[in-house]
Amino acid sequence: MAVDTYRSFVAAARQCFVTQPSLSMQIHKLEDELDVVIFDRSKSPVVPTPVGKLVIEQAKAILGKSRQMRELVSSTKNKIEGVLRIGIIPTLAPYLLPSLVAQFNKAYPKVKLEVWEYTTDIIVEYLKMDKLDCGLIATPVDEVGLVEKPLFYENFVVYTSSSNSLYQKKVIREEDLPSMGIWVLNEGHCMRNQVLNICSRKAHARASKNLEYNTGSVETLKRLVETNAGWTVLNELSIQDFSADQLDNVRFFRTPEPVREISLVTNKHFVKKGLASALEEEINQVIPSKMRAKEKKKVISIDRQE
Repeated sequence: MAVDTYRSFVAAARQCFVTQPSLSMQIHKLEDELDVVIFDRSKSPVVPTPVGKLVIEQAKAILGKSRQMRELVSSTKNKIEGVLRIGIIPTLAPYLLPSLVAQFNKAYPKVKLEVWEYTTDIIVEYLKMDKLDCGLIATPVDEVGLVEKPLFYENFVVYTSSSNSLYQKKVIREEDLPSMGIWVLNEGHCMRNQVLNICSRKAHARASKNLEYNTGSVETLKRLVETNAGWTVLNELSIQDFSADQLDNVRFFRTPEPVREISLVTNKHFVKKGLASALEEEINQVIPSKMRAKEKKKVISIDRQE
């Protein structure tokens, strides 16, 4: 499985804490025993053969069942301990993690959290490769082999400069959004697609004809509006620390409000059920209760709709 993950005998040996000749010998012995060739070594990086893919898939299931046995034993002892590898999208991490990590560590001191900020595509890929245990991402992604459990529904809000026509409105309708003057995240962020989908037509992804700025930061979008006019669409958690002056430039959408669905996503072979339940419980503690209800809200697709 390490060779399949890293597509390199050298890298796989390093991850398994063995020498490369030793790992190669063990792979050869397995191939001799099964009378098949698992990896095509003539290619760089190495790739599994067609039958090798089947062997690797079965190996994942076997190792998953092995880990599940240990997890079942641990759960009967009411133990919440071990390592949980989490991937989280950058538009959520700064607003959820600080309070979540502090509370989780206090509640479960025997659990080590390993957290990486990645885009949705990378998180999905790493979940399939078993390089992550779970992901906190916007859904639905509808990927074969992954399980999505919705946790909460985060409103989108408009943040506008006082010089923009949106500033004069108390409540925003989606048809009120102009096609010009918007600041959005760069390509690769699912929230960019959701924002453009809210606009219901292709908006120009910059607010100044003299500047093309590609950012992956929600915080940068805020500053661009404040200093360069225009408007943007933010996720509601990102405005929780706004000053009174900043809140004066926030406008909410009329019902049904556009939201993004945030889910805990795992591989179908995921076995750390106790750790996942603990994580979900702590998220529920730090997220406003109103966000857990789906009624009178419209989940925006993460796929771009032209």
